[in-house]
Amino acid sequence: MNAYVLDFKDIDKTKLIAVGGKGANLGELSRISGIQVPEGFCVTTEAYKQIIVPNQEFNAWLDQLAGLKVDDQKRISEISAKIRKVIEETTIPGDIEEEITRRLTKLGEKNAYAVRSSATAEDLPTASFAGQQDTYLNIIGEAAILEHIRKCWASLFTDRAVVYRMQNAYGHSKVYLSVVIQRMVFPEAAGIMFTADPVTANRKVLSIDAGFGLGEALVSGLVNADIYKVREGKIIDKKISTKKLAIYALKEGGTEEKKIETERQNKQTLTDDRILQLEKMGRTIEAYFGRPQDIEWCLSEDKIYIVQSRPITTLYPAPENKDGKNHVYFSFAHRQMMTEAMRPLGYSFFQDFFKLISGSAMIEIGGRLYIDISRELRSPLISKSFVKGLAAVDVLMQKAFINLMKRRDYVKTLYRGKSAMIGASVWLKWGIETIKAYRKNDHAIVKDLMARHEALMHQREQKIAGLSGEELFTFIRKDYGNLKDAVFAGYGVVFAGAYASSWLNKNIKKWLGEKNAADTLAQSVPDNVTSEMGLALLDVADAVRKYPAVTAYFEQAGDETFFEDLAKLEGGQAVSDAIRAYLKKYGMRCSAEIDITSPRWNEKPTILIPMILSNIKAFEPGAHTRKFEQGLQEARKKEQDILRRLEQLPGGKRKAKKTRKVISVLRNYAGFREYSKYIMVWYLWTIKEALLREAGRLAQKGVIKDREDIYYLTFDELREAVKSNKVDYQIIIKRKEEYAIFAKLTPPRVITSGGEVISGEYDTGSIPRGALAGVAVSSGVVEGRARVILKMEGANIEEGDILVTSFTDPSWTPVFVSIKGLVTEVGGMMTHGAVVAREYGLPAVVSVENATKLIKDGQRIRINGTEGYVEIL
Repeated sequence: MNAYVLDFKDIDKTKLIAVGGKGANLGELSRISGIQVPEGFCVTTEAYKQIIVPNQEFNAWLDQLAGLKVDDQKRISEISAKIRKVIEETTIPGDIEEEITRRLTKLGEKNAYAVRSSATAEDLPTASFAGQQDTYLNIIGEAAILEHIRKCWASLFTDRAVVYRMQNAYGHSKVYLSVVIQRMVFPEAAGIMFTADPVTANRKVLSIDAGFGLGEALVSGLVNADIYKVREGKIIDKKISTKKLAIYALKEGGTEEKKIETERQNKQTLTDDRILQLEKMGRTIEAYFGRPQDIEWCLSEDKIYIVQSRPITTLYPAPENKDGKNHVYFSFAHRQMMTEAMRPLGYSFFQDFFKLISGSAMIEIGGRLYIDISRELRSPLISKSFVKGLAAVDVLMQKAFINLMKRRDYVKTLYRGKSAMIGASVWLKWGIETIKAYRKNDHAIVKDLMARHEALMHQREQKIAGLSGEELFTFIRKDYGNLKDAVFAGYGVVFAGAYASSWLNKNIKKWLGEKNAADTLAQSVPDNVTSEMGLALLDVADAVRKYPAVTAYFEQAGDETFFEDLAKLEGGQAVSDAIRAYLKKYGMRCSAEIDITSPRWNEKPTILIPMILSNIKAFEPGAHTRKFEQGLQEARKKEQDILRRLEQLPGGKRKAKKTRKVISVLRNYAGFREYSKYIMVWYLWTIKEALLREAGRLAQKGVIKDREDIYYLTFDELREAVKSNKVDYQIIIKRKEEYAIFAKLTPPRVITSGGEVISGEYDTGSIPRGALAGVAVSSGVVEGRARVILKMEGANIEEGDILVTSFTDPSWTPVFVSIKGLVTEVGGMMTHGAVVAREYGLPAVVSVENATKLIKDGQRIRINGTEGYVEIL
């Protein structure tokens, strides 16, 4: 027999499918000793199914809704309204109505009730569907309660709930609704309690929002709440707000808005004793559920009632802390301009490599790599040097560390473990190499290094192509040293180029008052493999533009049969040759390329299509040569202008001579900065091809279902799977679910072992009011249309657009050819986007927090790459 109604006391987490997230949580809360929950029951999802399953009109509309896309807003609204009408006008079957009536009689028919929706996809650790369905307060009488049960069922199809499910890939027919009927209490005060600080994510700080009357006034934003912060039984902060209004329940049903008397408006809502009582209850509930909670509470007749608790789904995961000591970690993802989540194979492979080159371990938190910097922060000398160096990498990270270092008592408690920094002997070696390279100032050094690297990589490709099984994995581990040597060879040249850039910016500003002169002087330098990659795609566009049939095919091309389909078209072979030649040199690249699991252009050549089509629209044939020459002429003109002006100053001939040498060093060496990353990515692609061959064999044997399942195993686990032909597939399923959660989270730049997020902020006093602050990395001021693009595949750019994105790594360079400015959320002076923007002469502002949310696609913006801010016009 189906249970259409369940009392709270009969519900636990095993009844999730029957009563939804809210109902299951209320059942569990009712079981916790010392926690008072207003009594009630749930109308189960079985009752909802009895309403909708046999309803032909409902199912017909549902089929139409399933065929729509998120951007079909008008049709979504129309069909959703029809579905709600069908549900609200449905008669509840007699046996279900009888069960509901019986429970109401038992609890008291004349009592007031809250009628709340509880969806089966709601309040789960993996997604927050809270607030997507409706809640009705202070409902009295059997007829009114039955009517509002139908309204709750119908609210599963409000526009916002439908769109939210579409965005989160939840099928409309797979989400069912239970309805919670809970006896109303009439609170003098109510609010929300977070058992981890929602601002800093500090798990040790509990935060309470409190206001007079019902909590709905706070949730709706009608009034500001008091905010109390409590840490380990002590109130550490209070913000008492002016509370002019409150919502109260009426005894006869419904609610009313009341003005609060003047003398109470600035009064603390809860006494200190009540605040500490709430904290104890919050910690009890958190311990019961085993994770931080978002808890709704109310105070009525001198008792605190808990009316809901759900997991906080927006918290970034806390690091695993095995030793119980305090640690601080910084995000390697931000330093690498790659803030996307990585899969286990990707981060474990990179962990191994980092351990080899530095001797220290990276840890994985939320699918991103972090480095423990605790030991360095304890040393006044090393910490100062480390924090100063962050200015060139990520200024907001630097600001976060500056804020952290002010907490001296905390810094003193940090773990005295192994250093995460590269050793002094390595820095000394690089320093000597830098001095030698600077003095020699010979571009032939760069040519020689590139030739040696490429020879090494061709040897690796040939060797790895002939290996499989255990022999392959043994070779990869032993061969890490070659990768290390390839990545670090020539760092003296890189540092010499960076020194030249810094010297020029500093001295030209001092002598001539001109900011960021090196930006123009570094345009069109030779042998920058990343900027050449962008220009080379212009040549591919020239090959494509001759053949209309190919251009038309590109609008709907697929990766599986890309080259086969291309060969059938007029001009297809010529275009195929051009693309294959491009991929031979650059096909190992992709977005988030340090993650070995990221799809390379070799695997998905269609990623390049939007950029090729944009190039055809934006440029005439032969643009590659013209753009390079234009940059070269601007650099030469700037050099002549600076030298001429310097010679007119006191001591000008000496200054001009020194500057000429430094400009020469800059132009000889600046291009090589990108090359070590190119070699590393090439190496990763060579390894990936070999690992995918192993994955193919595992799939053929039925060990895994799909080749890409190996992405959810660590490198060592994959090695063992290849050796034993066995794998626990539940691990793969679990990690796929975790990855889906991690992919939606925003990684913090700095996080403590307690999960506290340390953030930094800009001093905005020197920029125009309302402007978005960032870091100036490539000088110039430009206005244009903002194109907010999160994935390179969506890079439908027109000439004159300003690219706004979360981060750019080298794979984004082909997009830079068409744009006239760059804004990113991550980065610093020496990160890839900044380097390439300077070479292409594009004004750029990086580290603009939340730029992709604050700037809307299509808005007109002005970016100031000299002063470091963005204005929305």
